[in-house]
Amino acid sequence: MKLNPLFDRVVIRNVETEEVTKGGILLAGSAKEKPQMAEVVAVGPGGVIDGKEVKMVVKVGDKVVYTKYAGTEVKLDGEEVIIVKQSDILAVVE
Repeated sequence: MKLNPLFDRVVIRNVETEEVTKGGILLAGSAKEKPQMAEVVAVGPGGVIDGKEVKMVVKVGDKVVYTKYAGTEVKLDGEEVIIVKQSDILAVVE
């Protein structure tokens, strides 16, 4: 199944990173903070939103940093993705 976001929405998938403490201890998934880095899976078309033109600047495949508690989590075909507004994306990682 494919998810096509509307307006200024972006579908992202969290990028898992191993988290190691300063002492060298590998943290379990439940002990980690929620990741804030993700890969863009799908991008909406943009358009006029609340009377303002919104141009989409992220594209599929970009690695991005997003705000900590942004978006709506959705499980699709056994995979968890997050739908966020483009304004919740803080930066593109190059």
